[in-house]
Amino acid sequence: MKNKLLINLIRDERGTSAVEMGLIVGLVVIAMFSALQRFADANMEVWTTVNTKVAASNEAATGG
Repeated sequence: MKNKLLINLIRDERGTSAVEMGLIVGLVVIAMFSALQRFADANMEVWTTVNTKVAASNEAATGG
């Protein structure tokens, strides 16, 4: 009885697609985080440039 149950568990392949889908989802999440990090870096660079130009403009306008 135990041997038959063990053999059935070993031969059961129903969970393989769930494992494969989990691996695919994991890779997609890693790719999304990587893309989001690149976007965040570019966005920070844009706002740093805007801040620098606004500060320089304010300094020029006030004569300081």
